[in-house]
Amino acid sequence: MMEGLTVTKSPLLFPLVLFVLMIVFCSAVDDYKTYIIHMDKSMMPALFSTQHSWYMSTLSSLENDGISPTHLYTYNHVMDGFSAVLSNKHVEQLRGMSGHLATFNESFGHRHTTHTPVFLGLKKHGGLWPTSGFGDDMIIGIIDTGIWPESRSFSDHGMSPVPSRWRGTCETGDDFNSSNCNNKLIGARSFSKGMKREMNISKSDDYDSPRDFEGHGTHTSSTAAGNRAPFADYFGYAKGTASGIAPKARLAMYKVLFSNSSYDAAASDTLAGMDKAIEDGVDLMSLSLGFFETTPFYENPIALGAFAAMEKGIFVACSGGNGGPHGYTVLNGAPWITAVGAGTVDREFRADVTLGEGTVRVSGKSIYPENLLVSRVPIYYGHGNKSKEVCDSYSLEPKEVEGKYIFCDFSNDPNGDADPLFEMNRTGAAGAIYISDDAQFLTPQDFNLPYVVMNQKYGQLVKDYLIRTDDPTVSVKFQGTKLGTKPAPQVAFFSSRGPDERSPWILKPDILAPGVDILAAWAPNRGSAIIGDYDYLLTDYTLLSGTSMSSPHIVGIAALLKATHRDWSSAAIRSAMMTTADIFDNSNGAIIDMTTGVAGTPLDYGAGHVNPNKAMDPGLVYDIKPEDYISYLCAMNYTRDEIMLFARRTDFSCENSTLDLNYPSFIVILNNTKTASYTFNRVLTNTVDTSASYRAVINTPSTGMSLVVQPSTISFSGKYSTAEFNLTVTIDLSLSPESDYIGNYGYLSWNEINGKHVVRSTIVSAIASPRT
Repeated sequence: MMEGLTVTKSPLLFPLVLFVLMIVFCSAVDDYKTYIIHMDKSMMPALFSTQHSWYMSTLSSLENDGISPTHLYTYNHVMDGFSAVLSNKHVEQLRGMSGHLATFNESFGHRHTTHTPVFLGLKKHGGLWPTSGFGDDMIIGIIDTGIWPESRSFSDHGMSPVPSRWRGTCETGDDFNSSNCNNKLIGARSFSKGMKREMNISKSDDYDSPRDFEGHGTHTSSTAAGNRAPFADYFGYAKGTASGIAPKARLAMYKVLFSNSSYDAAASDTLAGMDKAIEDGVDLMSLSLGFFETTPFYENPIALGAFAAMEKGIFVACSGGNGGPHGYTVLNGAPWITAVGAGTVDREFRADVTLGEGTVRVSGKSIYPENLLVSRVPIYYGHGNKSKEVCDSYSLEPKEVEGKYIFCDFSNDPNGDADPLFEMNRTGAAGAIYISDDAQFLTPQDFNLPYVVMNQKYGQLVKDYLIRTDDPTVSVKFQGTKLGTKPAPQVAFFSSRGPDERSPWILKPDILAPGVDILAAWAPNRGSAIIGDYDYLLTDYTLLSGTSMSSPHIVGIAALLKATHRDWSSAAIRSAMMTTADIFDNSNGAIIDMTTGVAGTPLDYGAGHVNPNKAMDPGLVYDIKPEDYISYLCAMNYTRDEIMLFARRTDFSCENSTLDLNYPSFIVILNNTKTASYTFNRVLTNTVDTSASYRAVINTPSTGMSLVVQPSTISFSGKYSTAEFNLTVTIDLSLSPESDYIGNYGYLSWNEINGKHVVRSTIVSAIASPRT
């Protein structure tokens, strides 16, 4: 006792202590939740006669932290494991025990995920996911902005030890060291020497290490191979369990993008990252970045690095670029790269809008990060004043809009002259509703007011109501998530279109994958959404759109296919995805180009939208050997010295040079003519163990295209046997509508006789680019 201190006993002391104990006890009870625990029965010790006795012993061994674990059920048929009521401490202890695979929180109602695995048809108990072991043992190298290793998506719960063949490491640097890696994130490196020669890497807006500041690399990594993360959402939107496409695959990050005034990658750094990825032993690579396609392939670091990777059997997927909807904008068009376009999924984030007392009820897109219910608020529309109609914030007077929602018709602002909506708060407006065709590519940073984005149809209904109504009001309910929307997929307006500028003789993009409003992990170190007067909110999961999001979907599916078919080449994997892709949406109509609202063409979506379960068993594949790509480069009139940059040897031959690569798609380029005829030669390889025969089926929805196949029937004696055919395509555009670059298209399908396989290839014609 301190000298001079007098203690007086208080009659309130015991009740106060009791009250504190009650609070602690209630808090402990609240900490206990129901969990479902998956166990590996092969790890059960021999001393236990049943799995149930093993589980009960496991529970009894957990440290008692106030309340003992409570066993609920033992599962013997639907899964190997049990359910129990546990504390957070118990769960952490379980995760460190031998035999533990995974632990998930109890949930109620309909099961929801980040949704793209569901949209792609991936299921836990059937199809490609369980057949491939969820991508187990596959190593995916991500070339990007770095990674935020603490994300729940990079937890290694349930992961087996790192494959012994792995040669990579985790480098140290700013706020990053080897302890940040685990059995999920097995490697992380940073390459910045080239960038440092051009600029100083920002100390406030980046890390000179594998750690991600911007969030892009974290997002793409978790999309490709993130572990299951329960209770992921973006401020109430897209609630569910976040899962990568190949949740059991390993990740290795190669950071090559750095920030100063923008995010860029030096070619030298990009090549160094890809070089080290090959050396480390990755099985697949994904690059959600690109270099201008105005340079030949031998000057493009991604094309060079991907060629070397292909020779080593490494599958490479790349984003096709966000330069759409115009033709000849696709990037990463080298034929040994799988270039990916972006499509929508059957999910919308919406706000429900009611005008007046129910006079008009419509909905629009919103991911505003507050759970608001706006009731009968006045709404303003500056009808008759062009500047006010498009919501130029400097033309709006606070006395007109303060405390009101404002309606903005951005469709009347084709030049984008109006000020951005994040300036609206200076007017005192309460929120905004507006018409825009770009709703699918908006980010939360675009707004600091509650907002709803509407298409032309619904926006016109609102506009008509406002013009004819005195004292109009609006009610809005935010944070809605709707599943099963139709039609989906649609080709995103921003997705770059083919053909490729440098290599138009190969159809690009190759395939379409989810790329709009994709929920995935994020770097929670900076503001992700803004409300009010520049009040930035943090989040560890966010929604992004772009072909950057599409590429990791394809590399994840490729990991599942590679885990299932260890003998398939990268070309065979791509062929399997392309020839089984969907060309119809979920309403059984042709895939729509969201820019035009009508059916798209293969120049928009390539072979179609990827279907992972069908790709697992394609029947036949179009395989390509490294020497075939050399022959293609020869036909592109590259010199021997230029080709040596790829071949890295002198003993190659251009004797069989041809632009007719054994590709799963066909394209005819018309150069200053409306007619053309070309005969393609192809070889198909049987992937099944039995003999099979196939019959050619032709579908030409476009006028002005005729197709002849010889022979019309092909046969295979067994697995790996091959068959050859010729396809003659004749084009007459004088029979087709005028277009800047699109010709016409059709499909060649090889249908298995008395079997299930259908091997479909896209055929399209295009007008030559004036720049080539």
